[in-house]
Amino acid sequence: MDRGLKYPGLPSYSDDPGRIYTLNLFDLDLKIEGLKIMGQFDKGSFNPHGISVYTDEKDGAVYLFVVNHPQGKSQVEIFQFVEGENVLYYIKTIKHELLHSVNDIVAVGTESFYATNDHYFINGILKLVERFLSLSWCDVVYYSPQTVQSVAGGFTSANGINISPDKRHLYVSDILKHKIVVLEIQKNTVLSHVKEVDVGSLCDNIEVDRESGDLWLGCHPNGLKFLLSDPNDPPGSEVIRIENILSEKPKVTQVYSDDGSVIVGSSVATQYGEKLLIGTVYQKALICDLE
Repeated sequence: MDRGLKYPGLPSYSDDPGRIYTLNLFDLDLKIEGLKIMGQFDKGSFNPHGISVYTDEKDGAVYLFVVNHPQGKSQVEIFQFVEGENVLYYIKTIKHELLHSVNDIVAVGTESFYATNDHYFINGILKLVERFLSLSWCDVVYYSPQTVQSVAGGFTSANGINISPDKRHLYVSDILKHKIVVLEIQKNTVLSHVKEVDVGSLCDNIEVDRESGDLWLGCHPNGLKFLLSDPNDPPGSEVIRIENILSEKPKVTQVYSDDGSVIVGSSVATQYGEKLLIGTVYQKALICDLE
């Protein structure tokens, strides 16, 4: 994203439209390249938020699903990624009344996905009331061309979402409760509640190691500092790892932490080999060595 998400209540450091970038971790120079978007797509109002990659097992085609907030609205964009051209080909925009405050998304088909709503209300004042009263009215929505339905509820704010390597479970961050909620996918796409894991921090996004199944969480250790975003007292950053989340005693480990002097407002983290890549809401990214 180009200088971060533009979101009501959070600072914005650029009026430029958002962009999607690639980073080749095999390249020693760690070159970052912006993807060119082709097709009838309004690039001027692009404000990307959550993203998910889906590879079609039939033909190997790679699709990128992007939560977009043009003019503060919520919709989902579907692109096809062509690596050799470093291009995103615009396919379609998805809008629906159930997708009213989308935060994150995980694709499960070429046109189907699960998405989180981080607010119940759309109106700004009612959003504040919702937070003040700690209403647990947020949900997870399943979308396909044939079916659109709310499939799990009871979240104070449903944030990051991802899927297990075997595609049997979904992981959702209930960010204000400091918990990761584990849900099992049923045959009718409805989700059943399995368990909750307390992480002791405001978990933003969830990445899943496709080999080990470990969860890597980009977190905000101090929510008030994050909301205030005082440059003289910046919000810190934290990365948490959960191992064996489906076991009786998952292992929750703090992998990285700083007071905001290195990076501000960590929102996502993923492991690649011996490297840890940490992204932020509106600042820079960090690559560090894992010990």
